[in-house]
Amino acid sequence: MNQSKLPALDAILALVILRVTLGALFVSTFFENLGKELYSAKGYAALIRYYVQSGHAPAAWKQVMEFNAAHSAIAAPLQGVLEASLGVALIIGLLSRPAALVAFGFLSGLWISEWGIGWIWELLIPMVVALALALGPSGQRLAVDVALIRRWPRLPI
Repeated sequence: MNQSKLPALDAILALVILRVTLGALFVSTFFENLGKELYSAKGYAALIRYYVQSGHAPAAWKQVMEFNAAHSAIAAPLQGVLEASLGVALIIGLLSRPAALVAFGFLSGLWISEWGIGWIWELLIPMVVALALALGPSGQRLAVDVALIRRWPRLPI
């Protein structure tokens, strides 16, 4: 067997790198959207209605999007809080697996919303990363989760 002379990266450390990177993606997206005023009722509603009119999401999903657009005064800031919170939680490793699972769900919804508008891989890759983090031990190193587990060993994180 031919063995590489390059050192192998520990699998958990690889997940940590992916976790922090996905968290940084959420934080940077939050600030980008904040600058574009997409967390304002008007900006959010306009973007969602663009997805409804231009995208190829299923009709039922478009109804969900229309509901969000109609309630953009609530939905817009909630999405901002969600994106910022997920980013910070993933970066510091706080409830890493649940945060990654929520990130996977959020990114999946966004992916469906952008069918026919965006490049298919643009959100698919972060979705797969989020799913891998939700299924793997991404909070076992360089994470607040380590301290939480030491304090509460039965905590299901």
